[in-house]
Amino acid sequence: MDNRISVRITFSFKGKTHTPSASVDLDALIKGGDAHDTLHPLLARTNGIDSYSYLYEVMESHSIEFSNPTGFAADYLSGTEFDFVGFEKRWHEEKKLSVLDSIIEHHFKGEDCAQHPSLKAALLEAFRAGKAAASRE
Repeated sequence: MDNRISVRITFSFKGKTHTPSASVDLDALIKGGDAHDTLHPLLARTNGIDSYSYLYEVMESHSIEFSNPTGFAADYLSGTEFDFVGFEKRWHEEKKLSVLDSIIEHHFKGEDCAQHPSLKAALLEAFRAGKAAASRE
């Protein structure tokens, strides 16, 4: 997975227009925790804005604009808005599916995983059932 997106905020402070921006590795962001809430601090760090300054407070009050997504992140961009909830849900689902692909490859060496969609579905269902059972214990 290589999901990236460009982020930027345009705002004015003391009569000057600021446009801090960054390219964000969404995969790393999700692995690190609460992705959406880390974007303002990330933009500040990347652009040399002190998180204890008035400039940061003004920046934080403006919406982030998103552009140039790569990977399946492109499916979650609408104009300059990005659906983090939908993207993160799919990201976790894709991660599970890649584990299933590895299991199928291990047991069906040399065969195309796409040739076994019902097996993949059965493994995914078993995974979910096991996860649900574990959470009830």
